[in-house]
Amino acid sequence: MDGRGLVAWNLRRHRVDRGLSQEKLAVDAQVDRTYVSSLERGIENPTVLVLDRLAAALSIPISELFRMPLRGERPPKPLSGGRRSKQKGRSAKA
Repeated sequence: MDGRGLVAWNLRRHRVDRGLSQEKLAVDAQVDRTYVSSLERGIENPTVLVLDRLAAALSIPISELFRMPLRGERPPKPLSGGRRSKQKGRSAKA
């Protein structure tokens, strides 16, 4: 696994473990939500500054973003996603 893959794996693992959405993590780290998504998919190469912000937002040492997964360790399952649906029977103009 390369550096981007390690960051992707660990970023998602820590975010999901804390029950944070990509949007909440992005706000806390002062980066765009789509950038967090790209990092978790291993598409982007983050700067050290961005890694520092993400680690701080997750309350972890930056080195945790480079931890090798244990043999047989599965990637984290996604959080239950999507926006919350509006309650049935309520009008949008209420």
